[in-house]
Amino acid sequence: MTESARLTTLDSGVRVVTEAMPSVRSIALGFWIRAGSRDEGGEQAGISHFLEHLLFKGTERFSSFEIDELFDAMGAEVNAGTGKETTSVYSRFLDMHLERAFDVLQDMVLRPAYPDIDSERQVVIEEIAMYEDEPSDKVHDVLAGAIFGDHPLGRPVIGRAEVISSVPVPQIAKWHDGRYVPNNMVVAAAGNLDHDRIVALVDAAFGDAAPAPVADPAEAHASPAVRFHAKETEQYHLALGGLGIARGDEQRFAMRILDTILGGSTSSRLFQEVREKRGLAYSVYSYTSQYADTGQVAVYVGTRPDNVQEAMTVIGTELDRLQSDGVTAAELDRARDNVKGRTVLSMESSAARMNRLGSSVLMGVPLLTVDELLARLDAVTLEDVTQLARDVWLPERMSAAGVGGDEATFRSALEAVSPVLAEAA
Repeated sequence: MTESARLTTLDSGVRVVTEAMPSVRSIALGFWIRAGSRDEGGEQAGISHFLEHLLFKGTERFSSFEIDELFDAMGAEVNAGTGKETTSVYSRFLDMHLERAFDVLQDMVLRPAYPDIDSERQVVIEEIAMYEDEPSDKVHDVLAGAIFGDHPLGRPVIGRAEVISSVPVPQIAKWHDGRYVPNNMVVAAAGNLDHDRIVALVDAAFGDAAPAPVADPAEAHASPAVRFHAKETEQYHLALGGLGIARGDEQRFAMRILDTILGGSTSSRLFQEVREKRGLAYSVYSYTSQYADTGQVAVYVGTRPDNVQEAMTVIGTELDRLQSDGVTAAELDRARDNVKGRTVLSMESSAARMNRLGSSVLMGVPLLTVDELLARLDAVTLEDVTQLARDVWLPERMSAAGVGGDEATFRSALEAVSPVLAEAA
């Protein structure tokens, strides 16, 4: 636990975690719920995300317009997000508005009334259509499907239009009532606040706890898989990836540094080799995702048809070099300082601190002080990063995904990464 962070578990089961920032005049406050798309069956795909939308449509006490009016009158920001394992509803407001902002947020989260549901169906269906028109976004879900197959982690968070257009209100209400329960929730806040005051507000808002469902353990395909989504585009959008590490894995500090070296910064290998030296892409990067029991690593590049082969050859070469040569001491030092700098700078934001508090406590990840975080990063060795690279970035274990006009163009480029991928194609 950080020096200024405090955690209280109420009798109802809800956890309240706060971090005082006396130098600011605002509070960032969020409700974190252990419910996301990995909890859904195929016939429910998208219900968690749809429910998130419906929380803003009104309660018995506040209409949708009144919710908007109240937050606007406070000059507050209010938003929400749904992921594969969590849903969060959050706001940032002046400290003087704590009671009012909390009252509206808790009513939205705990007691939605589901009015105007058909109009919101259309909004979400439009959002799905917009997403389908963004191949640079779509390819990441195609890759997740290649890695995780039919497991819910392989499906898009946003869901399917046919589910959203037909799911009845009683089913949505049942989903809410079974997951938005105290022992499945965390209330997190950071800013100019008093912990005991927040605890009193939360205690008054919640009733008795109920058991929450547990998500199925994730499994990946036994062998690399290749998936392609045909769409007429100016570029091909290509992704490679495989299994990573779980959210609480002690290797997570080495993973952040490794990702920074490979493709997570402008001085990274992929950015320099693909974009700066050869001009093959505007956008090229690597990223990681962590879940409760597993994780994912990935590389993305968007490039024109005549550059697909060369771009994939360069990426394949860099993955091979990672296996054969590891990383250098200079790369390790530079990436470590990059991650440390970004970590400390993010702590200057009350919203970022609230997000860290909520997600960490909800998922059971230890809350470390800034000094503890920096010490963990300083403790990462060259051997740690090199071994992790050889474990998670082995080319023959990679799956591949593509979005573009001609599948043959995509598949023919896979040989440059791995013969196993070419055979899977």
